[in-house]
Amino acid sequence: MTSRTVRGLAPVLLAAVALAGCSSESGGDATGAAKAAAKGGTVGGPGSGCELPVAFDLAERWKAKAVEPVDPESELAGLATQGPVSMVCEIDAKPAGHIGFLRVWQGDGKSGTPRQALEGFVKADENASKITYSTSTAGKLSVAEAGYTVHSKVMDESRPARAFAVATPDGPVVVHLGGLDAQEHAGMLPAFELAKRSVRLG
Repeated sequence: MTSRTVRGLAPVLLAAVALAGCSSESGGDATGAAKAAAKGGTVGGPGSGCELPVAFDLAERWKAKAVEPVDPESELAGLATQGPVSMVCEIDAKPAGHIGFLRVWQGDGKSGTPRQALEGFVKADENASKITYSTSTAGKLSVAEAGYTVHSKVMDESRPARAFAVATPDGPVVVHLGGLDAQEHAGMLPAFELAKRSVRLG
């Protein structure tokens, strides 16, 4: 891997601390899925904030920003890599009134199938539990999806998380939704569903 540096390290670090330390009850994401997100644009192509091997629709007012590669020897490498994939894009929900991100992660051609990449991504989070997997399609793409719970050891409480993965000629892509707590996760879930429904090769 080439030498890597993260653009906007302070927001990434603050987000990681906040997400690790804040509490919620797991599972309360069903209510957010009942309301479809309004489309506000797309991400993945030139000029979209992040150039990716896929493209998908963004919820209204969500803002995408590319994450520059990180040196694997850096102290920040643990934030930028999870299992077989590395973070390449952050899509911020704050302009839409939520606290959290859709994060896009990409692996290389050796990272396996979408399901294998997704399993590697989820299992690399030592605090993940109650993991369920499913498959669906978006156009001609096969989509692997995981729903799970992330436990905060600091607060001794949990919050829900979702991720989906697709295959591209450049390797698998994983799109992950966390959230500050279960309520924020529920509010952002329609944006995740919009991304999953609309994902296509870039």
